[in-house]
Amino acid sequence: MNKENLQKIIELRHELHEYPELSGCEASTKRKLMNFIEANTRLAVIDCGKWFYASRYVEGTKAIAFRADMDALPMDEAISLPYASKNPNVSHKCGHDGHSSALCGLALELESMPVNRSVYLIFQHAEETGAGARECSSLLRERSISEIYAFHNWSGWPEKSIVVKNGVCQFASAGITLRFTGRTSHASEPEKGINPAYAIAELVREIEAMKDGIFCTIVNINVGGKNFGISPGEGEISLTVRAETESEMRKAFNGIITRAEELAASRSMTLTKNASDYFPDTSSDSQCVETVRASAKSLGLDVIDMAEPIRASEDFGRYTKQIHGAIFYIGNGGDYPAIHTGNYDFNDNILETAVDMFTEIYRRS
Repeated sequence: MNKENLQKIIELRHELHEYPELSGCEASTKRKLMNFIEANTRLAVIDCGKWFYASRYVEGTKAIAFRADMDALPMDEAISLPYASKNPNVSHKCGHDGHSSALCGLALELESMPVNRSVYLIFQHAEETGAGARECSSLLRERSISEIYAFHNWSGWPEKSIVVKNGVCQFASAGITLRFTGRTSHASEPEKGINPAYAIAELVREIEAMKDGIFCTIVNINVGGKNFGISPGEGEISLTVRAETESEMRKAFNGIITRAEELAASRSMTLTKNASDYFPDTSSDSQCVETVRASAKSLGLDVIDMAEPIRASEDFGRYTKQIHGAIFYIGNGGDYPAIHTGNYDFNDNILETAVDMFTEIYRRS
């Protein structure tokens, strides 16, 4: 990668990190990225509201796309950085600042190489909630895009290594909040009320016993308050269900809802359901994986075959359910802090690796 371009995207990454924005609220981040591409390239930049894309069209060719996400997490910055987050309880602890900066790096590199195939760079919002790809993936049909690529940084693998997997590489998941409404009573006369705590407790025990590749994480339980004179009449439980495939996840998800409905009915309570953060499984096409593998080898990078899918979800699966594509992973280092933790910051050492991979994939396409 051109070293001047590398320095530009490192500085861009730090600026994005300093002013992070949550899913669906990335207006300033989007504008910074659009301005960067408009100021440094001749690519067409198309504003699509919450997201945008940059492109160069070549008549009579099959289009290829690359995607990056740009939202942050609701977490405080826990480490001292010269470019630390200035937004309280918001920080880039998943590395989307690095993903977007790397895609800007590809835009810069395209300026100095032959562009003989239509290319689209998708800057996606709201990956963390699963909402972004649902909107952005419409571009695939609109522009007759035939294949798409993305990367994610990942800790635990050697720095700059390229990790790939054919088929499912990240689990499907969905969140749900189940709210039980019974009847409040005086704590001295609990028999006159309907306390949802017991139904929730029973549901928790059954969830704990779930097996067969289903992973269910209880993220919140709320029943009543610390008032010792009141037996509460309302309570809720929030949980995430995940499995290797979307069909397995849906089956478990619907099973939990059915059981909650049975528990509510048996105790004369009403149940309301609020689903959120839906992610299909993310799969990579074997031919596209081979393109990634060949690109890495031509760059002299180590290639690692992932043995098992990652349980964490990624909404890139919405793209690869429509067209051929692949997501690959770039190692942060064996002992590097994990994403979604306070000590994490995107590893600038892998920015050039990401851009070189995108560039080589484009050359080979």
